[in-house]
Amino acid sequence: MLVRKLVSEDAATYWNLRLEALKQNPEAFASSYEEVLRRENPIEQVQLSLTAKGSYTFGAFIENKLVGMVTLVQEEAIKLSHRANIFAMYVSPTARGTGVAKALLQTAIEEAKTLDGVIKINLTVVASNESAKGLYSSVGFQVYGTEKKALKVNETYYDEEHMVLFLD
Repeated sequence: MLVRKLVSEDAATYWNLRLEALKQNPEAFASSYEEVLRRENPIEQVQLSLTAKGSYTFGAFIENKLVGMVTLVQEEAIKLSHRANIFAMYVSPTARGTGVAKALLQTAIEEAKTLDGVIKINLTVVASNESAKGLYSSVGFQVYGTEKKALKVNETYYDEEHMVLFLD
């Protein structure tokens, strides 16, 4: 397995995995599959996001195939710049249980430690996703709050737990 920062040349591959993620686990993301399909020039948008200042997207590759991803974003506002956020964490079902998710998460955490002034990482996770919550807890994230009915997918509501990892 290889984990590395994705670059603009990875945009199409990332886009395909992102679509898979939205189809496989719609309850895990604020964006919907239908919404993102309506975007104009999605590959160009991904290229821009992969090179955006303060945003770091990592991919996990097995046999040269992208099987997992995670994005770390440092807050831009001066009063919030001590925070970074984990977004878009996903591992393809064929690669789950192989350590890919933990390797991605640890890579993002290590990157956050290099960012000037960042002392904590926040993330949200669907409260019923026990495997994801177990992963996050295993590297030190702790729940600090729950948002009831945070997401609505079709006619089902999902609660989200807010988690934090302090780096100091």
